[in-house]
Amino acid sequence: MNDGMNSGTSGQPLAGYERPTLKTIAYMTGLGITTVSRALKDAPDIGADTKERVRQVAQQIGYQPNRAGVRLRTGKTNVIALVLSVDEELMGFTTQMVFGITEVLSATQYHLVVTPHTHAKDPMIPIRYILDTGSADGVIISKMQPDDPRVRFMTERNMPFAAHGRTDMGIEHPYHDFDNEAYTYEAVKRLAQCGRKRIAVLLPARQFSYHDFARRGFDRGLREFGLTEFPLNGIISNDTPLDQIKETSRALMSGSDFPDGLVSISGTSTIAFVAGVEEAGKSIGKDIDVVSKQSADFLNWLRPEIHTMNEDIKLAGRELAKALLGRIEGKSPTVLQSLSQPVWSFRAPKFGK
Repeated sequence: MNDGMNSGTSGQPLAGYERPTLKTIAYMTGLGITTVSRALKDAPDIGADTKERVRQVAQQIGYQPNRAGVRLRTGKTNVIALVLSVDEELMGFTTQMVFGITEVLSATQYHLVVTPHTHAKDPMIPIRYILDTGSADGVIISKMQPDDPRVRFMTERNMPFAAHGRTDMGIEHPYHDFDNEAYTYEAVKRLAQCGRKRIAVLLPARQFSYHDFARRGFDRGLREFGLTEFPLNGIISNDTPLDQIKETSRALMSGSDFPDGLVSISGTSTIAFVAGVEEAGKSIGKDIDVVSKQSADFLNWLRPEIHTMNEDIKLAGRELAKALLGRIEGKSPTVLQSLSQPVWSFRAPKFGK
């Protein structure tokens, strides 16, 4: 039974051999093709020992269902599309999001396909392609806008989807979001505890929903703690190219009038701003305190003086995958919505002088 079907330890067929099929597994296990098929589908009338034997053989020979055949029989692709902006933060965001999603999908028949795009172009392009070609059973999107055309389009076309972020358009949909309003409020509070008075903020671009949430929390913090904003006048945001953030920071901190506190939404933007501060001869924790959100626990390795809060992107991936699967199963969008809270990094410095 080993002739012509040897496999490597990775569970992938060796080059030069035909693709394994249900018939191959049936031959190797001595079972019928129908029994093998039902065992792989976890049918309740198939014994646990039989299921385990079939799965082990399938893994050893690198068996994968023929997606074209599955689609013809069921009308499903068993594919989840993650439409991810290439403008997303690089420091751990994409990897952690994918890890989180695949943790959930690994226990299902679904496979993840990542579809990159840029918001500099029409964000509807990848969505239209997926729906027009029927290339996925569900979609995960990010970089949400308050009135997001992708949400409206997929809702009208009855395509199951989940959003990394919220909208404000009167359409209930599955989502997982980070509470950026709570984050910026807590960040301003921390700067007030550090004795800072004039606070700058690096916000997301205005077209995105999380700009509004972050702005709301920042303004509330300024009012409650009696601080004033040092305006950046819209010249930089956390979507500004990093070299421009660094140069703006250097020029700002080289003058006689500069902020003594900064709230940043993005870890990579924080690195660029801090580089400009230090090029200007100023020090973090002395001339200016910085609070930053991060999607990977790394900023304090570089600058222990930065106050950091963590956004768990791996958790977001898991929640989005679960929400999307729930929507595919027909659950109401209102029970597929979640919001995670900011958590101070254990490496963040304690407040006070």
